[in-house]
Amino acid sequence: MTDRDPTADRDPRLDPAAMRKQYRVAGIDENDLAADPMTQFGRWFEEAVVQELVYEPNAMVVSTADAEGRPSSRTVLMKHYDDQGFVFYTNYDSRKARELGANPYVSLLFPWHPMARQVLVTGTARRTGRDETAAYFRTRPHGSQLGAWASTQSTVIPSRAELESSYEELSARYPEGEQVPVPPHWGGFRIAPQTVEFWQGRENRLHDRLRYVAEPDGTWRVERLSP
Repeated sequence: MTDRDPTADRDPRLDPAAMRKQYRVAGIDENDLAADPMTQFGRWFEEAVVQELVYEPNAMVVSTADAEGRPSSRTVLMKHYDDQGFVFYTNYDSRKARELGANPYVSLLFPWHPMARQVLVTGTARRTGRDETAAYFRTRPHGSQLGAWASTQSTVIPSRAELESSYEELSARYPEGEQVPVPPHWGGFRIAPQTVEFWQGRENRLHDRLRYVAEPDGTWRVERLSP
């Protein structure tokens, strides 16, 4: 008697090997790129926002590694970008913050799949100043401000009830309309890019991949990568 293939009755739509899309969209050319990656990112980010094809276009995958090189990834929301890089906020006691403290090298990925686009960034992280952190914290909804205090991010907790109880205690201490202090353990990271790749899906998997590479003199070199 032979073993029965456990996938024999599986819906063929669930087979990852059979999942494929043809990216019949316009490509990108070196001559169309901005002089620097942050300006080019701004162009693509604006398109992602205006076209409303991407859910949370400021969502990015942040990948870090600990001192032994063991990686971890998670999705966070970018809250600012400028010519100095990309900024996100977190609990400084979280796993990603602790890993960035031991190893500042980081990668970011903006997965804009509905547009057949990705932006891939490698760089180094440093903490934002407390004034910048406080200015952003004041823009957060009241509930999100309380959440920054209630959550001991990345730690094991006994139950959801304990988390909600902590939040309710904070809500009573700082009711709506009352200023919530900025947690000392909470703040931002600015990612200074060293490379920024703009990936555009093309037909037959012949994708366009154009990568900016930082030069020692502060300029950027653009190179095309094979798909």
